[in-house]
Amino acid sequence: MPAIQIYIDADGCAVKDETYKVAARYKLKTFVVANKYLKVPLDPLVEMTVVSGNFDAADDWIAEHVTDFDVVITSDILLAERCVKKGARVLGPKGDEFTEDNIGSAVANRELMQNLRHMGEMRGGPAPMDAKARSQFLGKLDQIIQSLKRKG
Repeated sequence: MPAIQIYIDADGCAVKDETYKVAARYKLKTFVVANKYLKVPLDPLVEMTVVSGNFDAADDWIAEHVTDFDVVITSDILLAERCVKKGARVLGPKGDEFTEDNIGSAVANRELMQNLRHMGEMRGGPAPMDAKARSQFLGKLDQIIQSLKRKG
């Protein structure tokens, strides 16, 4: 069975600490991918990967390395779509999993919201993280890892 790995799209990720805790419990290799160095736990299973180049360099690195035994943590819908197409399990920071069944509507909704913001019809972004969202994230991440372990 291939080893399950976790990839964190780390720029602006609100659930890095929660992910580290779950990954440590399962002893999973975790790649923290960002455009600049971020402080990560001193753990041989946690690897900070700094990418340089274009705006989507972190997304490109993750999409290039991810497999169908991996978990990707991201709020980036377009990265989620790329990873779902490769068979990876993709989880948003509020505990919503992106799947083949829902990624199309998530991409369409993203484009709609972007157009509304561009036209000045909408301001602001998503609601801030709260304890309920963090709890939902932790539960779903645990469920995904258990499912991948059974798959292997």
